[in-house]
Amino acid sequence: MIKLRPLKLTNNITYYTLSLLSGIFMGTTVAPIGAWFLAWVSLAPLWMLVVKFTPKTDKNYPSPPVLGFIWGIGYHGVAISWITGIHPMDWLGVPWLPSLIITVFCWAFISLWGGIFVSIWAVLMVRLDRGNPYLRVLIGTTLWCSLESLWSAGPLWWSSLAYTQSPYNLVILHLGQLSGPNTVTAVIVAFNGFIAEYLTQRREDAKEERKPHAKTSVSSVPLWFVNSHLILATTLLITSHLIGLILYSNPLNFTPNTALKIGIIQGNIPNKIKVLPQGLNRAMTAYTQGYLNLTNQGVQAVLTPEASLPIFVSKLAQTPLFDAIRERGVIAWIGAFGEQGSSYTNSLFTVLGNGEITSRYDKSKLVPLGEYIPFENVLGGIIQRLSPLEAHQVPGQVNQIFDTPFGRVIIGICYESAFAENFRYQAAMGGKFILSSSNDAHYTPAMANQHHAQDIMRAIETDRWAVRATNTGYSAFINPHGETLWKSGYNTYETHAETIYPRQTQTLYVRWGDWLMIVLLILGFLGWVSL
Repeated sequence: MIKLRPLKLTNNITYYTLSLLSGIFMGTTVAPIGAWFLAWVSLAPLWMLVVKFTPKTDKNYPSPPVLGFIWGIGYHGVAISWITGIHPMDWLGVPWLPSLIITVFCWAFISLWGGIFVSIWAVLMVRLDRGNPYLRVLIGTTLWCSLESLWSAGPLWWSSLAYTQSPYNLVILHLGQLSGPNTVTAVIVAFNGFIAEYLTQRREDAKEERKPHAKTSVSSVPLWFVNSHLILATTLLITSHLIGLILYSNPLNFTPNTALKIGIIQGNIPNKIKVLPQGLNRAMTAYTQGYLNLTNQGVQAVLTPEASLPIFVSKLAQTPLFDAIRERGVIAWIGAFGEQGSSYTNSLFTVLGNGEITSRYDKSKLVPLGEYIPFENVLGGIIQRLSPLEAHQVPGQVNQIFDTPFGRVIIGICYESAFAENFRYQAAMGGKFILSSSNDAHYTPAMANQHHAQDIMRAIETDRWAVRATNTGYSAFINPHGETLWKSGYNTYETHAETIYPRQTQTLYVRWGDWLMIVLLILGFLGWVSL
């Protein structure tokens, strides 16, 4: 009996390790590794470990919440490891050691936060389990999508399961046109659930086969390839991709009279010098010269990155870029700071050819540490200044609209690319194409690639062309099918022009929002109360 304890301890370590590894595998689905196909199996091990827990399970069996917590840390910790790129934060005036402590804290906090959500999922899976594997898949899928919806409503959101497929599996990403990113997430979770249920049943059948039974004339060997769970998993995988393929195959219908030639400027101004005289002068030269080069190519408008000119809008008229705009008469969308009382906003402005500013969009989703201090009572004393300005940055209003001479436009500034509802609302209000203005200079190339992947999803979900202008990369042009027509280099100065086609189509998601979430909740509730 005494020898069993080390064995149980070893089994527990094995289970925890399996949970962590499967979470890590899920984290490798996104940049920089991009093993997107692993998303279709990486949740299955956790599912099997969680559903194995029942009232009759040995009390020494690993706790489902802990298993979920470990899986979540593995996934989110790897997926958002690019956040370590903010160290050293000398561009914020933070000393090296405090910068390292803050960076590790942020990485750990976001990873732990993701772990808590998966832990909640595991707890509810156990509590709501009625022993029916089909209902378990429905409830497990509903719970996961519900938790992602709740998480995305807060300030810390990035790593949806749906984005594990971007930019590689464009076919499945087209399901986002039906009910947003939760559609893709639901398919991934349900497929993993069916695979897990199949493997669980096969394991139980194998145990039964090893038991002595009376001989019969009919073979009791199970036909694993006709297992109902495996059939449902295969059917779901094929059907979802066929639907996505149909949506992907819809022609874009290039209408010449709607063509719009837009140019972007990637200034490549390091954050460390951006707010210093050296950086500001370099920015003025880069964006003015880029604007002139693009207007020589016949563009109808020019997009600059987030805070391309780190000055207040009231001072824009005094810049050489403004002089160039008045001279050439071509519209520019300029990233700068907007004034709001004693505070300021991170904004994008429409500047007409005569120098008049006609529209303004204020960034509503601010980056923790980059633009505001979370837990300011704790960290405020360490970070003496968070921005180059003495004023305090504030978020813009939700549900803004942005009108231009080309019609209404969908705007996303940097971190907002992760929030699908922001883009959906603007598309529903008549936005004809997407302008994404960003600055990812203080992170890693992996983050820039993930950011690009987020904008690909937003373009597909809203059925809109997307124009991305970033400070150091990756700038890009994306069509409504998520195909990247052009993508810049990294840490390079570049200008580029492409022709896009503003659209007024409305996908189911744009019209009805995340209706699938409501359907799942209703079906899950009805299924649970009926058993």
